[in-house]
Amino acid sequence: MSAMQSPMESRSARLEAALTEAFAPVVLRVQDDSARHAGHAGAQPGGETHYAVLLVSAQFAGLSRVARSRAVHAVLAAEFAGGMHALALTLRTPQEAENLARTL
Repeated sequence: MSAMQSPMESRSARLEAALTEAFAPVVLRVQDDSARHAGHAGAQPGGETHYAVLLVSAQFAGLSRVARSRAVHAVLAAEFAGGMHALALTLRTPQEAENLARTL
């Protein structure tokens, strides 16, 4: 069984590990939003189905929003196959994150 599918780890921990390995993020926040989606499509009694991710990585430089999203989805394909239903993504380069922080 791969680390991506280890039943001993929470899905949040697996997401963090896979995204860290693939994107070497400057910032990574993985939030389990499953409780907010109880009763919605794809929600399961045990949770771990709906996530929000903030990922800041230099690897996103030159990629469109769609290309960034596809790259993340490709890395997490096994999690989707294993029951993850929804993933809200905020994907930025370090420069984009810095520029946004200046405007806030």
